[in-house]
Amino acid sequence: MKKLLVLAIVAGALYAAWRTYAEDHDERDLWAEVTDPVS
Repeated sequence: MKKLLVLAIVAGALYAAWRTYAEDHDERDLWAEVTDPVS
């Protein structure tokens, strides 16, 4: 039972880290698009 709890905690932490990375990546893409000079 302890292994299952540890696995759930690790999975939750990885999911939270992935969401933070994905949101940051999307924000950087949007910022790059907005500040891109018009050719």
